[in-house]
Amino acid sequence: MVMRPRDLASRMATRRKPDDGYLRETFTLPREIARKRARDFLSRYPKAAYMSAVESWRELPGGDIEFTMRRLASAD
Repeated sequence: MVMRPRDLASRMATRRKPDDGYLRETFTLPREIARKRARDFLSRYPKAAYMSAVESWRELPGGDIEFTMRRLASAD
């Protein structure tokens, strides 16, 4: 199996446990379902209260989208 720098970076990122107060959820879904999931997430946890955002995303070879959503654990 050929390892690319991107593969190594992804593997290292999954090992790291950031201690910055954010909760993260990673999804791997087909494009249209991924859009819907991201919209639902941002509706449920609005940016103003939870500082929620799409932290990272990438398109996989099969056409699926892998993305990570982040939000604060609780609103103040």
